[in-house]
Amino acid sequence: MGILDKFRLDGKVAIVTGASSGLGVAFAKGLAEAGADVVLAARRADKLKDTAALVESVGRRALVVQADVSQPDDCREVARAAAEFGTVAVLVNNAGVASAVPASRETPEEFLGVMDVNLNGAYWMAQAAASVMKSGGSIINISSVLGLVTGGIPQAAYSASKAGLLGLTRDLAQQWTGRKGIRVNAICPGFFASEMTDQYPPGYLEKMQAALPAGRIGDPEELAAAVVFLASPAGGYVTGETLVVDGGAVIV
Repeated sequence: MGILDKFRLDGKVAIVTGASSGLGVAFAKGLAEAGADVVLAARRADKLKDTAALVESVGRRALVVQADVSQPDDCREVARAAAEFGTVAVLVNNAGVASAVPASRETPEEFLGVMDVNLNGAYWMAQAAASVMKSGGSIINISSVLGLVTGGIPQAAYSASKAGLLGLTRDLAQQWTGRKGIRVNAICPGFFASEMTDQYPPGYLEKMQAALPAGRIGDPEELAAAVVFLASPAGGYVTGETLVVDGGAVIV
């Protein structure tokens, strides 16, 4: 086996949550190009059809499942459907929502709504996926650089949820890597164009980009490549880790 062969996912099934737009689409396409069939989960099932077409365009199969990851029953249904589709080897916990509300005015409903999807939803989905995975599986939690540093705008709920996801990653890795043979890692993306970045105040993204050592926002394919690395045998000795893909944001 050559070194590039270790990045292959042929014959495997990958689940991607939040696959209806943005980075979830890039993850699904990248995993398909590495050889995986992909189960696509999101609340907006109509938009998943476009992602499914991308997966199928590279010769892989796609399965669309409508799901709200904040609901444990929905997560179990995604895992059940995926297990019928094939050998589940990868979960990319990508579903997430953003908020930018001053802490003095944020309501319990606003705060809990973010936590329910970004943190609790990742836990329920990991729990469900682990029940159908075999040894050699890989769970990748998509956190954020804002779980490590502040972004200069009020994002208490979002930042807390993404920081919590890093702690969850470490604990699940400790529990499952030895006992189940399932690796669990996190990725902290920096600034990548997505529906979330579209919500930033005018000029914010340009200001952050200018401060980055890399001098630009990220290309979604760069992040998808990191996902493939952690999902594949190439990352087989990596577990409980946080991979920061941010153009240098955390060192500014």
